[in-house]
Amino acid sequence: MIKVDKLSFSFPQKELYQNISFTLEEGQHCAFIGTSGNGKSTLIDILMDPEKYMFEGRLEIDPSCKIGHVSQFSQLDKTKETTVFEYIGEEFIKIQNEIASIFTEMESSSDLDSLLEKYQLALDALDAIGGDDFESNIFKKLSLANLTRLKDHRITDLSGGEFKLIQVMKEMLRRPDVMIMDEPDVFLDFENLNALKNLINSHKGTLLVVTHNRYLLNHCFNKILHLENTEIQEFDGRYLDYNFSLLQTKIELQEIAFAEQEESERNEKVIDNLRVIATYNSEASRGRALKARVRFQERLEARRIKAPFVELKQPTIRFDLDHAWEDGTVIKVSDYRVAFDELVLDQVNFEIKSTDKVAIIGSNGTGKTTLLRDIFKNNQDSIEIHADAKVAYLSQIQGEVLKDSNTIWEEFIEAGFKTYEEIRSYLAGYGFEGEILDQKIASLSGGEKNLLQIAKVSASKANVLLLDEPTSHLDTYTQIALEKAIEGYKGAILMISHDFYSVVNGMDYVLIIEDKTIRKMSMRKFRQMIYASHFDRDYLETEQKKKSVEMKIELALKDADFESAKGSVDELEALIKLL
Repeated sequence: MIKVDKLSFSFPQKELYQNISFTLEEGQHCAFIGTSGNGKSTLIDILMDPEKYMFEGRLEIDPSCKIGHVSQFSQLDKTKETTVFEYIGEEFIKIQNEIASIFTEMESSSDLDSLLEKYQLALDALDAIGGDDFESNIFKKLSLANLTRLKDHRITDLSGGEFKLIQVMKEMLRRPDVMIMDEPDVFLDFENLNALKNLINSHKGTLLVVTHNRYLLNHCFNKILHLENTEIQEFDGRYLDYNFSLLQTKIELQEIAFAEQEESERNEKVIDNLRVIATYNSEASRGRALKARVRFQERLEARRIKAPFVELKQPTIRFDLDHAWEDGTVIKVSDYRVAFDELVLDQVNFEIKSTDKVAIIGSNGTGKTTLLRDIFKNNQDSIEIHADAKVAYLSQIQGEVLKDSNTIWEEFIEAGFKTYEEIRSYLAGYGFEGEILDQKIASLSGGEKNLLQIAKVSASKANVLLLDEPTSHLDTYTQIALEKAIEGYKGAILMISHDFYSVVNGMDYVLIIEDKTIRKMSMRKFRQMIYASHFDRDYLETEQKKKSVEMKIELALKDADFESAKGSVDELEALIKLL
């Protein structure tokens, strides 16, 4: 369907691709992954509109290939007063109206030949999107996503997550040959994420989906495209199998690298001895021996294996405190209430202790972000924050915290850093190095912006963190680094998240929104609720065993115990088959 051959492209400040090649074949469901800022969205833009970009190499797309697209940051036209059914069926309704208009013209026109030709073209267009079955197909998609109840709702009344799903359905029903989606999962609640999984898995056409969502990656795709450091790697198979393949390669490469390191160290000792001898023995043969050994050492260094897809550098994320934090209540919410056109939350009561790590969960549009923002603003009688609390806030609306017109270094000067060098040193741990510090915030990817927000939160050394969808747009490696930082943090965290893994791996308990109020739920109950809805009965236990074996392999590799690492690989493979 799509063939890319030796494609290279760069911006003035950054090279994105260097001779990358891949194919996308009919019927493949392909996940497009890679660390933030490597150019995934730009590559999609090139596929959508090749004429707009000056790239080297070849891009082959059949001229008759119909491409559907769901954008990362799609906006709803709030002026359109259409229902969900009318929005999804817009193309179908337009063709039906065109056919009705042709029939009306036929009653009075003498030029029937041209009208019959127009009629046939309209019928062909109708047939291309499912013809007479289009209406029932809309209901099938709505049912698959458990959104049939919304068919007569105004499109402007939908939550962001619901609108994203409706967009996906609309594009799928156009029956494109290739459908491209850029992070369609961002901000979806658990139910809507499951609906997206069902829509992806039921789709008969070719899909290319940029996603960092571990739930979708583990359950939806039969091909992986992995973009890193200007290179691309293709893998035919599941994401679980791809990660297993990477781990096997990592073990092999580390074993080779360890052997090479030992050889290099032995050679360095020989060179040191020859240099000592050369200081009191000036024979030419001694000098030649030294030069030969140095050249040999240079060759050893040059042949060291570099594997851009195996050893991916995680950002160094740490959340530290300015001072020790005593036990006690840091946030108290009493009889909190919020209403817009209608009541959203009422009679909300809870307390957060000084070391609590708590997730607020609930469906899209239930007032979670409004509540977190009101806690940060701290200007309501129903919200009390401890006098010694130093609060840092990460917003899902990145423009609330980051100024698009700022460069990265200007943003951190405004955050209290004193010098360019101080900023450069600090942000190097987050992967922001070199000329990127002079880039405008507006030019960064969604993942890079979120990582910058995390860096600002970390630099604040706050003892209370309010995090609204902190994993959104982040690649999987950064998500894991964030989870580790949360685990090691000694202060209080109140976090909104729809990422099941982040909640399970880092939170003490959850506050769940139901029936316009909030109740406390233990992690055990939360796991039971999610797994009952989303996974097979034994999935949680199997996944926990898998994580345990992966940790065992990681520790063995740290100790250069390659035999133990290889011994655990068979156990891991058996668990992956169960998943």
